[in-house]
Amino acid sequence: MSTTQSPRSDTRARILDVALELFAAQGYEKTSLREIADRLGVTKAALYYHFKTKDEIVRGIVRSMAAPIDEAIAFGEGKPWSPELRDELVRRFAAGMVERAPLLRFFHENQPALRESEAGLEFKDRMVAMIRLVHGPDATFHDRLRATMALFSINSTLFLLKHDDADACSSGTGPKAGTLEEAMGAALEVALEIAARIEPATAEA
Repeated sequence: MSTTQSPRSDTRARILDVALELFAAQGYEKTSLREIADRLGVTKAALYYHFKTKDEIVRGIVRSMAAPIDEAIAFGEGKPWSPELRDELVRRFAAGMVERAPLLRFFHENQPALRESEAGLEFKDRMVAMIRLVHGPDATFHDRLRATMALFSINSTLFLLKHDDADACSSGTGPKAGTLEEAMGAALEVALEIAARIEPATAEA
């Protein structure tokens, strides 16, 4: 079976790429379908053939770029929970974040417009599913908190990297977070430490 994309799927992929670039640069609300069509060099009618609203485009972006999370969820579902499974899920999540950096920046910078949108709710559902798999059954509040903070510490690294680089460039000094891969490596180390269940010490008689 050939893996060559059809012209229609290739056009959809181009629309998603261009829309994500514009949304990230100037915001979801300030970007119009006309601007997306103009950047692509197509008519608005041609754009409507693939996506009729901006929300449809955002859903397409989420489904396309959130594939690593879906794969991690599929890997963990149905398996008995263990510390080893927890750590593997966190590692897979972190690996997927490198590919999803533009999507994460887009979501954080456009939260007011997306929080209650269908695409935003789909993204939230994915995160909730990942958190539950990481903390496992019979989780205490502390376990749930650790799982949540572990995953969000990975997400936050992308923004720390962005702002550290911006500060260093503007001042000419200051620490740089390094490459995306180096930053994510540090984030994974921290996330695994946060996610680990720490059993309370048993008092000696």
